[in-house]
Amino acid sequence: MSARPKKIDSKVDGKTASPYGYPFWDWVAKEDPAYVKARGPLSALSVGEGKELSIKHKEMVIIGILAYRGREDGVVTHMRRAIQHGATKRELLEAIEAAAVPGGGPTFSTGVQALMQIERDGGFKKA
Repeated sequence: MSARPKKIDSKVDGKTASPYGYPFWDWVAKEDPAYVKARGPLSALSVGEGKELSIKHKEMVIIGILAYRGREDGVVTHMRRAIQHGATKRELLEAIEAAAVPGGGPTFSTGVQALMQIERDGGFKKA
């Protein structure tokens, strides 16, 4: 008997597990669609709508943690989603400034560099 899980017939892709579009989730969806399908509801519960915190504010929490961990790529991804849900450049900067209090200079540097990347990429529309 194989330890490999049985494939699920319904369409499962990376977006099933996570709204962020990380390429690794598409890979996991091909290798273990049952895991991805099971993770979807947890992701929706954790970072979706319908709770007290808005998506924008949930993303800011995630941004602070990822900046602390030095994950600039993740900070950029989550900043983009926060912007899609109404975050301004100033709000994101203030979130990084707040995260820098417990996280220190490396947290601040990671966050600001991510913010600069989004600005370079035209992520903030001119008002």
